[in-house]
Amino acid sequence: MWAVVGCGAAGLFARREFDGEQAMRYVTAQLAFGPRVPNTDGHRRAGDWIQQQLQARADSVDVQVFTHVTAQGDTLRLRNFIGRFRPELRDRVLFLAHWDTRPRAEKSPNLADQQRPVPGADDGASGVAVLLGVADALKKRPPAGVGVDLLFVDGEDYGDFNAGHDVLLGSKHYASTLPPDRRPLFAVLFDMVGDKDLRIEQEGYSVERAPEVVERVWAKARELGYQRYFVSTVGTSVTDDHLPLLDAGVRAIDVIDLDYAYHHTTDDTADKVSARSLQIVGDVAVALVR
Repeated sequence: MWAVVGCGAAGLFARREFDGEQAMRYVTAQLAFGPRVPNTDGHRRAGDWIQQQLQARADSVDVQVFTHVTAQGDTLRLRNFIGRFRPELRDRVLFLAHWDTRPRAEKSPNLADQQRPVPGADDGASGVAVLLGVADALKKRPPAGVGVDLLFVDGEDYGDFNAGHDVLLGSKHYASTLPPDRRPLFAVLFDMVGDKDLRIEQEGYSVERAPEVVERVWAKARELGYQRYFVSTVGTSVTDDHLPLLDAGVRAIDVIDLDYAYHHTTDDTADKVSARSLQIVGDVAVALVR
């Protein structure tokens, strides 16, 4: 347990709802499957596990099964999972995270490691862990005035971000199937949110294209006493899963801590992630739908 300076009643209540230690266990559970690279056994088993977790918690679960042919001609077998709470409510909030991991750790200093897959403790597992922790909270106490959708997207991290090939596949598929009259009120992407040295700046595209959602999230963080971790500074613009949603007319932002030395390396392991950081982000997420 740690002290939270300036944390009011709302923050204390949110902290009771979200369990950072349990979220950390969700991180280690994912890593036990090995790298979650599309078309591998670890990827298949991790996806089955996410589906099972949602079926035990959400009011309804949708699975989007789709394929993608890569620039090299390989066919990827992919799945998005959507856990819905209060599906009968028209006004909805969307939280999302990617659950796949990168097949090549190209930023590793060791040349041999650059051909190995990324374990994905922070880049992948941390966002999934936050969403599952939110699912735990909503299972115990369903949302009242707004429905909540938890979207786990596949194929985010497979290909070449510089060229725009074979990346953001799950969010592109979800956005292409989203009826225009069923857009959520707003969406928040949680990506790389488990770093022990948590410092989340306001992502550039989010500030440019959905500033009111950025302010909503950062105001909630301030209310909970977390302004040290959710910093009111505009940071880098990131190609991430919020962009296909923005292009589809969804007011979506990216909550991401890019200052992470182990990004796209084989050292993105569980010891780099902390329950405390997951707790902070999870508290904000739960408070946003209360």
